[in-house]
Amino acid sequence: MIIRKMFKFENAHIVRGCSSQRCRASIHGHSYKIELLFESNFLDHGQMVFDFGLMKQSIKDLIDSFDHAVALWDGDEAGYIEDMKKHSQRWVQLPVSPSAEQFSRVIFVLVDTMLACTKMINGEKEVSLHSVIVHETDTGYAQGFREDAYSEKMGRIDPEAILFSEAVKTDWHDAQLWEKVLRGTVFINPQKV
Repeated sequence: MIIRKMFKFENAHIVRGCSSQRCRASIHGHSYKIELLFESNFLDHGQMVFDFGLMKQSIKDLIDSFDHAVALWDGDEAGYIEDMKKHSQRWVQLPVSPSAEQFSRVIFVLVDTMLACTKMINGEKEVSLHSVIVHETDTGYAQGFREDAYSEKMGRIDPEAILFSEAVKTDWHDAQLWEKVLRGTVFINPQKV
């Protein structure tokens, strides 16, 4: 069975190297819709694959990191990156260019890494992230699957290379969230939220 949870955020970026002059040469923004699709062949004690309410904190915090922020590619010009960090409190630096395709891969890695650290205690079994859909516009989206997220051909995404500004971290329920995820700190999936 597959379940879906949608999140929304506003984000600005430049996608270097793309065909469109506007897209590759000018900072611009989108109203993103992010769909997380989880799957399992089992239901928990509440007869659910995974309680949607459990996504309201840590997973939501990670996705909200991109809201009203600038997505930066660490391979861009150093001067541009410095200026964006100087003039924007909220930024996320990525090891890949922030196209919709790469966003689907990055968000997959973020959520999958978080899910791997989550201890299930309400009878959830074999819950996994099926895919991530990133709607960049009303008419266009990219859908990333596990094989895409961890594909060497598409460029490896090192979770440790994903950097969040201090302003982003202070909005999290736990300012050390990502550092804890990277260390493999176990997060308890509570029975009641």
